Amino acid sequence: MNQDEAIMLLEYVSAACPAQRVGEFTPDVWGELLAPYDLADARAAVLAVARRQPFVSPAEIITEIRERRAERIELAHVVYDGDPGETGIESARSVRALLRAAADGQIPPRTPSVALGTAERLALPPGEPGPYAGRAAAARAAVGQAVPRVREGVVNPRAISCRRCQAMPGASCTAGGRRMTDVHPGRLEDARRTAAGLPPIDPADEEREQARRIAASAARAAADTTQPDYEDAT
Repeated sequence: MNQDEAIMLLEYVSAACPAQRVGEFTPDVWGELLAPYDLADARAAVLAVARRQPFVSPAEIITEIRERRAERIELAHVVYDGDPGETGIESARSVRALLRAAADGQIPPRTPSVALGTAERLALPPGEPGPYAGRAAAARAAVGQAVPRVREGVVNPRAISCRRCQAMPGASCTAGGRRMTDVHPGRLEDARRTAAGLPPIDPADEEREQARRIAASAARAAADTTQPDYEDAT
């Protein structure tokens, strides 16, 4: 909100609360306090506060705006599947961009089943590159953020299904009925093999390899317990 918008907002407040006093420097103070917020959100907040009391303060407007933005995020059921080519900082920026888009009302309310169904896709704006044509890319483009780009040598495990939890391509892995931040190791390995032009690992071969590792670990543990203990001579 700029200074001119702060003046417009105060005119709106005066119309909604005729008894409220507005001084010469009130627009300056309100402009500074409400600078981070959108005029449309502030006007809606003024109406909400004025319905229940005769005066409106900047603190009450800010509280109302924050509550409305938090409600939009909650109703949007935002899910970010991530990009294995992103760094931790880039992923954090992606999540913040998604949350900001939801708070701004750019992601419509959805039921959890729809939000978690990552097979749902939204088209990217023309000319926008990126490995995903989904909600994350569209929302990030809508708020002016760079969308994830395909990087040479980067494997995307979510491009294939998971044989562990049966997650479909584009969907996150689940464990205990809850969405995982990462993917199952087997899915990652299959994605690496697919990128290298190799066939997926045979589940039977994988089970035999796991059994071999367990047996080897047990043998090492047994060997450690049979070693004699030596005490320093005194």
